[in-house]
Amino acid sequence: MAPDIEITASEFAEYQRLIYRQSGINMTEAKQALVQGRLARRLKHHGLSSYKSYLDLLLSRQDELQIAVDLLTTNETYFFREPKHFDYLRQQVLPSHRGGRTFRVWSAASSSGEEPYTLGMVLADHFGSAPWELLGSDISTRVLAKAQAGLYPMERARDIPVNYLKAYCLKGVGEQEGTFLIDARVRRHVRFAQINLIEALPEIGEFDVIFLRNVMIYFDIETKKAVIARLLARLRPGGWFFVGHSESLHGLVTNLSSVAPSVYIKR
Repeated sequence: MAPDIEITASEFAEYQRLIYRQSGINMTEAKQALVQGRLARRLKHHGLSSYKSYLDLLLSRQDELQIAVDLLTTNETYFFREPKHFDYLRQQVLPSHRGGRTFRVWSAASSSGEEPYTLGMVLADHFGSAPWELLGSDISTRVLAKAQAGLYPMERARDIPVNYLKAYCLKGVGEQEGTFLIDARVRRHVRFAQINLIEALPEIGEFDVIFLRNVMIYFDIETKKAVIARLLARLRPGGWFFVGHSESLHGLVTNLSSVAPSVYIKR
């Protein structure tokens, strides 16, 4: 059976190169079991007997390549992850906005939507009827489809503060029991797009805040520098740039000032 097929060291090396070319992600040798596990069902689906055969298929079919990239680049996420960032946003960033134009936020590695909808709840609570909008982007079309739906299992609500849960999450009933839906008051301000951060960015305008959290740990130094430069070109002067608590921009950029742990302002 395909799930029992072992990926060889040389095959894994080819997948490492492929994923790096497609996403900029460096997969260490420790990820060999992950690659085998996540792609095993695709081998079975196509009736293939080796990971080399599947690699050949990927190189000839863009649709299957997208599926593989989706499977190998999706990482864990949850609502209100690293909550101090959202405290800082609510207490320091949003009150400084003077109005007169739409406040814009970009969640640049949005995965299945938990981060952008967390941001959306905070923004909706602060701005009320004042204009704001949020872009969530990811390389994976599969997780973007989940994000677009805005529907989650109820256990995913465990980290959402009660006031936000009551205000912006609709509990499913009947066939939807055991799930919750992000309220339209948040969803109508949020749009999602597939964006590969290692490629030239589409025309998406400028932002007041950019979240790029827990993704740079997978990039090498040169890729980090290129991605950050690309994103900072879309951040307004005086705008805020958030990275994961385990990440640092030290030595990577010169036009950012640190204002809090893993929070920066563009000079």
